[in-house]
Amino acid sequence: MVGAGTMPRVGTWGIRAYDPRDEELWLRCRVLSFLHSCYYDDVLVAKPRYDCPSVELVAVDGGIVVGVLDVAVRDDLATIETIAVHPDHQAQGIATGLLDHALPRLRELGATDLDAWTREDKSALRWYAAQGFVESEYYIHVHATGDEVTQTIGGLAVAGAFLHADGAGENDLRAQFDRVYRCRRLVRAVALQA
Repeated sequence: MVGAGTMPRVGTWGIRAYDPRDEELWLRCRVLSFLHSCYYDDVLVAKPRYDCPSVELVAVDGGIVVGVLDVAVRDDLATIETIAVHPDHQAQGIATGLLDHALPRLRELGATDLDAWTREDKSALRWYAAQGFVESEYYIHVHATGDEVTQTIGGLAVAGAFLHADGAGENDLRAQFDRVYRCRRLVRAVALQA
């Protein structure tokens, strides 16, 4: 993790490096942020640790973590692993503030490109576009219930499945399954001024 110092306050909240003592508040912020999104069931019980250089930031308001950003850097590619803003604090510039604070550190780590994978949430897609991200590729996520899966595997009844597919049969998959998402890779240059 890079940049462990306290960072300037913006509005009523400030941005600083993640501290392991933030873990419970980090998890709460993330789960509440994802609650009404396509990622509502992507619940973590521990904050991920990275085996590569990373930039891990939190936005804090009154001792509460209201925004989180984790970016892992592998060679010259930085990947947003998590970006989330507590629903009571959205539309205040927190996500943009987190990204703005991360970019100089990503450059220091040698990253030239920044990417993220996201699904179909319109507000998230608008935010990424406003930050200069463009879609470079996509694939399909299918969440199938037991009722939607019609075969067994090795004598086991499938209670549900999380599946990936290329985009060729997207319309057919949407007709067959209730929960189908286009998972987009969005990318921008680290040096880009959005």
